[in-house]
Amino acid sequence: MPDSRDAAWIDPVIPAALREAEHVVVLTGAGISAESGIPTFREALTGLWETYDPEELATPEGFARQPQVVWDWYVSRRAAIQRAQPNAGHRALVALAARVPRVTLVTQNIDGLHQRAGSERVIELHGNIHRSKCSREGIVIEPLPGAVERPPPCPQCGAPLRPDVVWFGEILPLDALDEAEAAAAHCDVFLSVGTSNLVVPAASLPWIAAARGAVVGIVNTTDEGQRRGENIHLALGGRGAAGPGRRGVARWSVLSHVCAGSPTNVVATLAMMESRCKTSPFQRMPSATFALGFLRCPP
Repeated sequence: MPDSRDAAWIDPVIPAALREAEHVVVLTGAGISAESGIPTFREALTGLWETYDPEELATPEGFARQPQVVWDWYVSRRAAIQRAQPNAGHRALVALAARVPRVTLVTQNIDGLHQRAGSERVIELHGNIHRSKCSREGIVIEPLPGAVERPPPCPQCGAPLRPDVVWFGEILPLDALDEAEAAAAHCDVFLSVGTSNLVVPAASLPWIAAARGAVVGIVNTTDEGQRRGENIHLALGGRGAAGPGRRGVARWSVLSHVCAGSPTNVVATLAMMESRCKTSPFQRMPSATFALGFLRCPP
């Protein structure tokens, strides 16, 4: 079993499967955005917000009690996310989509960085912080220009607008979940990138794919908590030097920071190292050259 603490480990089954794949599904989690400096929800509770309970800021009940506080919190988060930039991981997935006949990109992130990197079709399981929706009717709608209320009223019915994100206790958008599950059930390769796969229903997607015979690649800093199985293969990155947004903790970065030894590269570097794709099982490479054949190395 590989040890991801010091170096990168790549199961060559993954790049081999990608070279032949007709349909690849990619599920991304918070790890892919960590290299862009975007903190997790709880890490963002700093400064003026550190005394707030997450349930006060991310539940329908909290919004009903303090709509202005919740709205202001999301305005603050939205501004911070807007300052962030897509990283090599986001861009590598754009490149992957240009090389594979069909790529379905599913994300648990609400930051919109995949779209800003150039991904044209993204299934958003948890919504998007840059959109608003009516708290009464649930329709996506933006406030009228010049609205000064916090939160602004819905232009159609006057109810308070809220962020178009999934809060604690809410179900995922059924259309998005249905589309993601259908894609997982009919893909050749499934890449789980920067997520621990512990929280359902999103966590069930890789295992749906594995059960249907797809090659599942777990791209993460560690295999802790991940399932084992015949069709499940690992691409683990070393936990070495800290990169942007890590705050001293070796965070995941699913395709960036080759020189920092970050697993972010798992997809991106493949493009730079096509000639090295054919390797023996679990080839070990120095962190500085960590690369995963996600970009379809030549046969």
